[in-house]
Amino acid sequence: MTIPIVLRREWAIRVASIATFLALDTVASQFAIAGEAIAVASTSEPSAIYVDLAQDWPWWRGPSHNGIANSDQRPPVTWSESENIVWKANLPGRSHGAPIIVGDQVVVTAADHERKVQSVLCLDRTTGKQLWETVVHENGVDVKGNEKASMASAAAACDGDRFFVNFLSGDSVYMTALDRQGKKLWQTKLSTYVNHQGFGSSPLLYEDLVIGVSDNKGGGAIVAMNRATGNIVWQKTRPAKANYSSPAIFNVAGKDQLFLTGCDLVTSYAPLTGEILWEIEGATTECVTTTITDGQRIFTSGGYPKNHVAAVAADGSGKIVWENPTRAYVPSLLTRNGYLYAVMDAGIAMCWQSDTGEEVWKGRLSGTFSSSPVMVGDLIYASNEEGQTFVFKASTEKLEIIATNKLGNSVFSTPAICGGKIYQRVAHDVDGKRQEVLYCIGQ
Repeated sequence: MTIPIVLRREWAIRVASIATFLALDTVASQFAIAGEAIAVASTSEPSAIYVDLAQDWPWWRGPSHNGIANSDQRPPVTWSESENIVWKANLPGRSHGAPIIVGDQVVVTAADHERKVQSVLCLDRTTGKQLWETVVHENGVDVKGNEKASMASAAAACDGDRFFVNFLSGDSVYMTALDRQGKKLWQTKLSTYVNHQGFGSSPLLYEDLVIGVSDNKGGGAIVAMNRATGNIVWQKTRPAKANYSSPAIFNVAGKDQLFLTGCDLVTSYAPLTGEILWEIEGATTECVTTTITDGQRIFTSGGYPKNHVAAVAADGSGKIVWENPTRAYVPSLLTRNGYLYAVMDAGIAMCWQSDTGEEVWKGRLSGTFSSSPVMVGDLIYASNEEGQTFVFKASTEKLEIIATNKLGNSVFSTPAICGGKIYQRVAHDVDGKRQEVLYCIGQ
């Protein structure tokens, strides 16, 4: 039975947000194993965030915002075109946005250059049948960027009542809210956007807010809007530098902190107000990864103009605990039980001790990587750009590959893993043309 838990802002013992639960792997796992759902409510209506931690993948990097899936599931470790495929559905255009899954719906963003539209597509979770498509923008897709980029690289987010999506359309970045049937509810401009390599920052939910980032060379912003209305609650300008990272909120050092890396900074904001709690020079200019935490440190990585992986104390002291020059530019990191795991862009998997940065092991996979790895229990799923997915152990001794699987010719999107199934966006070369397909992989 699913048991909703409602937390109210005015309670004497205040739990500030869903992030308080989801940031802590141990707590999130307890809720997931129990099969419970969380509803978070505050004083303004409508304000509930309702997600089933055991079964859903409602936003970028999953329920805990850290790429770690519910461990109480057993997705396949082997698959092919003819093995362990529940369904597959063709998708339009070229898009790298990760799928999200809420209830009986699977939602992806899409950019169709033939129709010159950016849209949101909703598929039936059981069959893969398309339920609806909503065109969000028209005639804004012809923006030149990095050859690996797409005009729909951000994942959607869902609060149980609404879907939220970010798109760069033309010369501006917008956030749009849709209801669960695909009806547009509101649209708010985050900022104008001077494009350099593309755009891919995903929405972030917190209490009554939805938060978007539009870092760019023209000077971007981090903007918090009311989820029901799209009205801006707070906004802060950002440096005029190219950056691509998505924000994340974790409860560390005794409080909820919104972390954003890049633009040569590591910044902690108060999620409700946008107040800068602390900020240091660090990271690098251009970051793609989303930061994670081990409860004491946050981990940043970037690739231009310098390569780095670093641990930063989350207590506001400004201390960089350790740093190395590894190039983990695009795939985000994972942490588990005091160890940090990474898949380098160049196809090297690595493990460090999270407190000291001491290298534990290094091993070669194959190919180049843009998709971020996802962890289920002690297994890590990592897909390269050529369509191979490696399943290897989150070992503290050596790289131990369990299986290697191949689907399609190209993978840039990060998979979602929930309910014992893997939802992966893959591209095939069909008669010289790119055809994107969303696969549901399961037994």
